[in-house]
Amino acid sequence: MEIGGWVSQNWFNLFSAIGIIAGLWFTAFSLRSETKTRRIANLLTITANHREIWKEFLNNQKLERVRDPAADTAKQPVTDAERVFVNLVIQHINSVYCAMNDQLVIKVEGLRRDIAQFFSLPIPKSVWEKTKPFQNDDFAKFIETALK
Repeated sequence: MEIGGWVSQNWFNLFSAIGIIAGLWFTAFSLRSETKTRRIANLLTITANHREIWKEFLNNQKLERVRDPAADTAKQPVTDAERVFVNLVIQHINSVYCAMNDQLVIKVEGLRRDIAQFFSLPIPKSVWEKTKPFQNDDFAKFIETALK
């Protein structure tokens, strides 16, 4: 009888507390779901930007040497078009790096291998060496770690 009496005297407080707890739980669940949705949307945006950058590569014959492992930058220096393209790729990687650090995107598997493969090519390597001093230290370390 003691519990029944307490409930009859405090039913409003009890239901208010249950409502508040249920509201907090629902809010936490909604935020978690929204975060997942936002991270996937960010990944789709990054993918679209990646596609746009590489479309430029495919549609511009002046950029053919960028992915040529036999390109000799001593005999034929990096052109302005090649430098601009590689800098676009660097800025894109920087955006992905920042988004991953802030957990705004699902972790991109194989990113380090992709970076290592790209920057092992003569033209991207040459552009990176000249651009590296102008990058944030943590981003430059990320790239350098991927290259090892």
